[in-house]
Amino acid sequence: MSPQGIARLVGVGLLIFVVIIMASSGTYVVKPGYRGVEVTMGKVSAAFKPEGFGMKPPFITTITEVSVRQQTAEDKAECYSSDLQQITVDLKVLFRIPEASVVKLFQDFYGDPFDSLIAPRVQEALKEVAALQSAEQIVKNREQIKTRSLEVARRKIGELLVIEDIVIQNIALTKELEHAIEAKMVQEQEASKSKYFQQRVQVEADTAVIKARGEAESIVIRGDALKKNPEFIDLQIVDKWDGFAPVVIGGGDKVMLSLQEIERLKNQKAPNATPIPTQPAPTARPARR
Repeated sequence: MSPQGIARLVGVGLLIFVVIIMASSGTYVVKPGYRGVEVTMGKVSAAFKPEGFGMKPPFITTITEVSVRQQTAEDKAECYSSDLQQITVDLKVLFRIPEASVVKLFQDFYGDPFDSLIAPRVQEALKEVAALQSAEQIVKNREQIKTRSLEVARRKIGELLVIEDIVIQNIALTKELEHAIEAKMVQEQEASKSKYFQQRVQVEADTAVIKARGEAESIVIRGDALKKNPEFIDLQIVDKWDGFAPVVIGGGDKVMLSLQEIERLKNQKAPNATPIPTQPAPTARPARR
């Protein structure tokens, strides 16, 4: 191949290489769940780039991706309760970056937004809320502590970031404090059990008094009724009569039997009745001489 042909081939190769470099540096792709921040020669564009393919000036412009998905980060906060007890809280923070804050966060804050913005304010919020509660209340009212801390942290951060939720995983106390709280809870349970027993005994006593009072009033009312109406006893006897007339049999010790009982006794004796024995006739004695 002649030198001119070789030079021409090298020129074509260089041209293709330059075209490829220009094409690669003049285009960009923003991944799903991200937004792009355009920086041209050190100047940040005010508008973010949406996800997808786009064109940009080659070599002098760069596109930096910022995630707008929800993220989860773990943190630990050391607080003091109102009774000056040290408490360590292990937590998770769920947060995301809104689209409107992508450019401002990139331009005004350095590094991870959680470390620079969220974590300090969440810890500060937890310390403020814990300082108003005793250690025992913090352990018992974990959900209220979380809700109140979330409100305070959102107010401190503002609209720059969105805190979706705070999850308190563990509240660690000193061993001495744990034993003291456990002993107090046992005492409260025993006191509640004793109070319930006393209330039950009191209810049973009140019920017995009410029952006795009702019976006494019933006796008084019946006594007054009998005094005013003596025929009331005869009326009760008539109401309880079974329709059979009583019969008196026997000798000195009389026995009251009804006709029905007498008939039943006759039927029982009839099959087993034995004949009445007859006395033999007296024999004739010989005459005396």
